[in-house]
Amino acid sequence: MAIVDAAASLFASAFGDGPDGVWSAPGRVNLIGEHTDYNGGLALPIALPQRTYAAVRLRDHGRLRAVSTSARGGIVEVALDDIEPGRPQGWAAYLAGVCWVLRQEGYAVPGLDIAIASDVPVGAGLSSSAALECALVAALSDLLGLDVLADDAGRARAAGWCQRAENEIAGAPTGGMDQAASMRATADHAILLDCRSGAVEQVPVDLSSHGLTLLVVDTRAEHALVDGQYAARRAACEDAASLLGVETLREVDPTDLDAALDRLPDDVSRARVRHVVTEIERVRTCVEALRRGDFDEVGRLFVASHTSLRDDYEVSCRELDLVVDTALHFGALGARMTGGGFGGSAIALVPADQAESIGGRIEAAFGAEGLTAPQPFAVTAGPPAGRDR
Repeated sequence: MAIVDAAASLFASAFGDGPDGVWSAPGRVNLIGEHTDYNGGLALPIALPQRTYAAVRLRDHGRLRAVSTSARGGIVEVALDDIEPGRPQGWAAYLAGVCWVLRQEGYAVPGLDIAIASDVPVGAGLSSSAALECALVAALSDLLGLDVLADDAGRARAAGWCQRAENEIAGAPTGGMDQAASMRATADHAILLDCRSGAVEQVPVDLSSHGLTLLVVDTRAEHALVDGQYAARRAACEDAASLLGVETLREVDPTDLDAALDRLPDDVSRARVRHVVTEIERVRTCVEALRRGDFDEVGRLFVASHTSLRDDYEVSCRELDLVVDTALHFGALGARMTGGGFGGSAIALVPADQAESIGGRIEAAFGAEGLTAPQPFAVTAGPPAGRDR
C-alpha cells in the first residue's frame, strides 16, 4: 500500500533508519447517536476505510519525536517528562497524550520516533485525532508487550487510554465514541456502543445487498472541538442532569420526557435535553431497522436526527444543512450531519448507482452558494486498529 510506504519512507528520511513497524487506525463516521456519548447514551459508529498510519521505532532517548506528511514545520520534539496538559500544542499533542497516559498507567515508555501518513480528512469531523491516538496505541501494544489488541476487552482498555490522552493532554473534552470505533469496530459492521457501560454489540450494516451505499460529504467548513462550543454543550447537559437528579441524561425516561423538561429553567436547557433523550431512542430504533433491513426507516431516522441536531442542539451550520437538503432532494433515503458539528461532515444513505450523481449535485449546490467545494466519497465499514507491517 502506497500510504504504508509513505509513512515508512518519511520515517527513514526524518530519522535516518527504518521503523520497527507500521500500524494504522481508522477514522470513524457515526451513523446515528450524536452528542450522546458524554451523556451515558448510545451511539452507532462505523470505522472508515480511511486510516492513519504510524511508522514507529522505540528509542532510549526519553523523547517523543514526530513528523507527518500533512504537517508543516518538520519534526516536533518533546521530552516525555515535559508532557503535560497543553504541552505540546497542535497535532503532536494527541501522540504525546498517549505516551503520557501509558506512563501514568505504569508502563515504561523509553522514547520513540514516529512518522505519520494519513488519508483521514483532517477537520472533517471524522475523528482524525482518534485515528492518530489509536494508531500509536496499537504500535505501543506490540512494541511494549501490552497485548491489548488480542481481544475486545483489551481494545476497550486501549480506547480508554486514548480518550484520556485527548481529554487530559490535547484538551478536547470528547466522549469515548471516536476511540471505541477506531479500536473496536469490525469490517461490515457498526458498533452499538453503550457509553454508560462501555459494552459494544456488532450490528451488521448490509447496504450493498440492498443496492445502497453511504455517502460521506466533507463540507470543508472549519471544524474544531476545542473552540468552546462542544464544551458548552457538554456543560449544559451536565448541569441539566444535576438539576434533574440523575447521573447522566441516559437516566431520563423518554416516556416521562415532558415532565423532565418542565423541571428545567429555560428553553435552551430543555432543547439540549430533548435532543439527547430522543437521539438515544433513535439509536435503538435504528439498530432494530438495520437488523430487519428496513432502510426506509433508517433514512427517516437520519432526517429526524439532523432536525434535532439543527434545531434543539444547534450544532449544524449552513454547509451541513445544504448537504442534507440537496441529498434528500435528489433521492437520498436519509441524510444528517455527523460528528460534533459546527462544520465537518454529513452523511447520506443513497442508492449505490446514484452516489456519484448525488455527490455531483451537492458539489454544484455549494458552487451556486459560493462555498468552498465539498468532498463527497462513498464508504464501507472497515476494520479496527492493527499492524500493517
